[in-house]
Amino acid sequence: MAAVRELPPESTQQAVGYPSLFLLVALGALVPVVPTGAIVSSAAVVAFHQTAPLALLFVFLVAAFAAFLGDLALYWLGQRGVRSRNGSRWLAALRSRAAPDRLAEAQRRLDTHQVPVLVLSRLIPAGRIPVMLACLLGEMPLRRFARGDLPACLAWAATYQLIGILGGSLFPEPWEGVVAAVGLTVLISVVPVLWRRVRGGHPS
Repeated sequence: MAAVRELPPESTQQAVGYPSLFLLVALGALVPVVPTGAIVSSAAVVAFHQTAPLALLFVFLVAAFAAFLGDLALYWLGQRGVRSRNGSRWLAALRSRAAPDRLAEAQRRLDTHQVPVLVLSRLIPAGRIPVMLACLLGEMPLRRFARGDLPACLAWAATYQLIGILGGSLFPEPWEGVVAAVGLTVLISVVPVLWRRVRGGHPS
């Protein structure tokens, strides 16, 4: 157990950690089943306990950049599906993960508040895909989507990094902070889903 709790030296953490963080967050943006929020929070906990003064800044920049590139890649793939007569598996995957009512709501909000809606979609669990699909169906150009998605990714990275910093500050050992941060991010992602199911089962 002690071996599990001990972390490798800081130089090793940085050499392995930043590329791994980038790849996992980018993959999570493309395949929306990877818990990217928990990954960023865990990386922030480890960086919080490091002596390098810019460790937290690097985690923030790497996470935001990876999320941004992943979003752009997914949006570009979705655009190919929209333009194709037969669609694409990427567009079909986006449709399968967006409930019709949430898609319609996202389309209404995008008409007047594009950037705020994109920012909120990144912060609300399971909110990114319906908004991205609404942008695709509304034929929003990739460049305009990128302008709105950049602040969304920055806000998302900052939010989950703050969760990690909170976990790291509450516990003296990094592994304890990682467990706390992962638990909090899972709770944040589960509660809205359960709330929607409760409301769906008890219509007003």
